[in-house]
Amino acid sequence: MPEKLVLQERPSNGILLLRLNRPDKLNALSKELLKELVDILHSAETDQGIGCVILTGNGRAFSAGADISDMLERGVDSYIDPDRLDRWRKIESFSKPIIAAVNGFALGGGLELALLCDIILASDGAKFAAPEIKIGSFPGDGGTQRLPRLVGRSFAMQMVLTGEMVDAAVAERKGLVSEVVKAEDLLSRCIELASSIASKSVAITPYAKRAVQAAYELPLAEGILEERRLTVEAFTTEDRMEGLRAFAEKRTPVFKGR
Repeated sequence: MPEKLVLQERPSNGILLLRLNRPDKLNALSKELLKELVDILHSAETDQGIGCVILTGNGRAFSAGADISDMLERGVDSYIDPDRLDRWRKIESFSKPIIAAVNGFALGGGLELALLCDIILASDGAKFAAPEIKIGSFPGDGGTQRLPRLVGRSFAMQMVLTGEMVDAAVAERKGLVSEVVKAEDLLSRCIELASSIASKSVAITPYAKRAVQAAYELPLAEGILEERRLTVEAFTTEDRMEGLRAFAEKRTPVFKGR
């Protein structure tokens, strides 16, 4: 049996830990790896026992980006491949919270994969870059659009036009990551954060995720309308009413995920 390209663990209740597993290739994002990742996320979507996903990489990289060998072989067809693009869309549309645990290099497509996650934590030795310009290209899987929304136009331009590495301290200062911790503490901190998220209603957290995403996808007035629509929709869930009853009765809510 070939070795799995994405390893799965359940480190604690409600948490799915996924490890990209091509360490000899710095976890380059081959079509096969993306397919395994999407298949796992598809199963996790409907598993009410999973409230939060942690995504990290084996070895010294989160991911060094696209599989260059495929680009050399197929040219632009490797980029516009419908299966590849569909897999990126499915990762983007995953409804449950995902925490990226950036344990090393997050370069090119690896950075773009991290940007699809909802929260990014980094080890103190992590490095970030959009190095595509160095090989006559530029980010093409959302990097030119998502990066400026996090770090601002000027610094995004600097990263994209120079391809230079950014260390974890700068990434935190610029808002690319929410926390930087020691390498040996990265997974334990992510598990702690994921446990807090997973203890909440798995019926409600997808609404909260979608509402926050609307903040940088829509103009303010439209975002507020979307927030209102999602709030009304969430009122139809059992967990929303259970939360209200528990507050009124001064007890801990018992969420059922529906």
